[in-house]
Amino acid sequence: MSDLVLTVTCPTRRGIVAAISAFLADNGCNITDSAQFDDLEAGRFFMRVSFRDEEAQGIEALREGFAPVSEAFSMDASIHDATRRMRVLLMVSSFGHCLNDILYRWRIGALPIDIVGVVSNHMTYQKLVVNHDIPFHHIRVTKDNKPEAEARLMEVIAESGAELVVLARYMQILSDRLCREMSGRIINIHHSFLPSFKGANPYKQAYERGVKLIGATAHYVTADLDEGPIIEQDTVRVTHAQSPSDYVSLGRDVEAQVLARAIHAHIHHRVFQNGGKTVVFPASPGSYASERMG
Repeated sequence: MSDLVLTVTCPTRRGIVAAISAFLADNGCNITDSAQFDDLEAGRFFMRVSFRDEEAQGIEALREGFAPVSEAFSMDASIHDATRRMRVLLMVSSFGHCLNDILYRWRIGALPIDIVGVVSNHMTYQKLVVNHDIPFHHIRVTKDNKPEAEARLMEVIAESGAELVVLARYMQILSDRLCREMSGRIINIHHSFLPSFKGANPYKQAYERGVKLIGATAHYVTADLDEGPIIEQDTVRVTHAQSPSDYVSLGRDVEAQVLARAIHAHIHHRVFQNGGKTVVFPASPGSYASERMG
């Protein structure tokens, strides 16, 4: 038996769930998990179905067979192999907390991905990456060589077959062209002080203003800096008794956790773009363990 995932986005109308369920039942498939959302304001319907191909129809046959259903409802639909690991390229600059966290989760199986490389504009983490038997690509970026640096980055993405790019605290702005070409396939992480506290020391600014919450936001990258569709967010409380260095430490922890959760949701096809925002279906208690281990 194969474990598969069907994702569907289409205009809202009656009969969608019935058509999907009937197709799967008629083709010897058993639904193991299902989630749906009808955005009445936007007139869009979203659905994610985990199922088992109990009669070994095969993913290609199921894709071909589902095409008439997809066409009838004007669906953007895909059937994915739930056990296939997504190819992911990581990018990092000088702060390594998110990179280290991802590598650890990958190593223990908590993030079932294939890391096809790490790109950095610094040499800081070369040894760490190479010691994990992962290709390391140093692409130096200056104000004079940005077009050439990004061309090299595009080569790395193409050569590695990366399906997802994760900016694990990569501190360079990507061009509008790259953002368009990789739309929905680049995830970034940043602190949630924006737009209030900009610049090099946002945590120090937050400390001086006496904020009580530190947060992080993971989102898809668009041409609008730090304004792409949000995938995941979280916060942690701070008090007057904590120092600026405490703020930084807590901020790094929440950034790593939020980014990992965003990656996890994306690789398991739980994130649907809905205009300038997202629909994110949570993992059900019964499905999380199998998803965690791939």
